Amino acid sequence: MAVSRRPPRSRPETLARRRDILDAAVEIFGNKGFTGGTLQEIADEVGMTHAGILHHFGSKDKLLLEVLALRDETDVADLDEQHIPDGIALFRHLVRTAFINEGRPGIVQAYAVLSAESVTDDHPGRDFFEKRYEVLRGAVSDAFTMVCAEHGVTSKETIALASASILAVMDGLQVQWLLAPDTVELGRASEFAIEAIVDSVIAPTRSPLS
Repeated sequence: MAVSRRPPRSRPETLARRRDILDAAVEIFGNKGFTGGTLQEIADEVGMTHAGILHHFGSKDKLLLEVLALRDETDVADLDEQHIPDGIALFRHLVRTAFINEGRPGIVQAYAVLSAESVTDDHPGRDFFEKRYEVLRGAVSDAFTMVCAEHGVTSKETIALASASILAVMDGLQVQWLLAPDTVELGRASEFAIEAIVDSVIAPTRSPLS
């Protein structure tokens, strides 16, 4: 007697299932970190087995990298050609992203926890964050170069400092906001800081700290 087999899942169902797993991983990793969060906890969250998670992602390390990539994909999902813009539009995009992040604390928390963990030896996300910051510093630097050219300003050293500073301010404000969401306004504080840094590059004045 032939045994009937279940029809294979359609691709939309598979993609939806993978997204459920990613959403659960964001929650678990955000609350417990990569080391503390387990695949079994993620499996329990979505009503699957540990083996089922591995079937979709292969390993815990690979699942982590997909979680990290999810943040970047959502940041540019509404942009033309799904990549960050150039020039002054980039800084506006960064401000807009900060306001958007106020509505997705879970993924912001996961990113903050995992980026902090990544500085430890042999963390599977270290390469991802090293490359991510390198790419972002380059993109912000290129945007500064374009804006400075429009204002007749040239200072590679200042641009390098400003590019790293903008990213540091954005990530640091996210941590403060996660700890005190009723006190720190993530969007407005990020906008203030980004505007201040951009202005200090294109219209430098004597520092009151000098």
